[in-house]
Amino acid sequence: MRLLEVKNLKKVYKTRFGGNAVEALRNVSFSVEEGEYVAIMGESGSGKTTLLNILAALDKPTSGTVLLEGKDLSGIKETRLAEFRRDHLGFVFQEFNLLDTFTLEDNIYLPLVLAGKSYREMNEALAPVAEKLGITELLKKYPYEVSGGQKQRAAVARALVTGPRIILADEPTGALDSKSSDELLSLFRRINASGQTVLMVTHSVKAASTASRVLFIRDGEVFHQLYKGENTAEQFYQKISDTLTLLAQGGEA
Repeated sequence: MRLLEVKNLKKVYKTRFGGNAVEALRNVSFSVEEGEYVAIMGESGSGKTTLLNILAALDKPTSGTVLLEGKDLSGIKETRLAEFRRDHLGFVFQEFNLLDTFTLEDNIYLPLVLAGKSYREMNEALAPVAEKLGITELLKKYPYEVSGGQKQRAAVARALVTGPRIILADEPTGALDSKSSDELLSLFRRINASGQTVLMVTHSVKAASTASRVLFIRDGEVFHQLYKGENTAEQFYQKISDTLTLLAQGGEA
């Protein structure tokens, strides 16, 4: 089933005093199937972050549409946007975005508290997620008491605990060492294997090679895409690397 549809997306920013216009996205179209794991790659300034912000309903396109389960995000009233994001989207950020004055447990509970859930409901939602992510024993600790990898697991738990339709991950391995990155990517594969749809923006070829499909953005447009298919992780890694080289050289894939 098609979960996310992006149609002819365009985003133009005007400079502060109404001077030159900057076209961050132009004619971007793609779709994501339910249960798919998609990575988005491109050089800095290619439009990846702008695209992610629009998909997260944090920004509005100049033209074009984003449909989540057929619902046009631009049609959601401003007063309902925060509720929509909380109920339908899960976010994983590079810098974790955990509150140091809250335990990991309370950080994970936060979106459920905002949704008005009871403590019993929150506990029932958290227990299986914490067990799946291997953080049950860490829940009473504070962010400054655990490693970067453990913080990111807590951030993933916070994203999953509401049962989102799609996880949006922004450079999730960017602040992690290689061991923690490998553990997180393995975790993402398991989450996806359980049926969770994941869309990840990344600079990391290794991270992208864990996805089932990679979209490449250049100068605000979808330049190319690769499907993993029957390729091994090593073969897919090499194909992604080759495509990024072409991107850097301005060639055609």
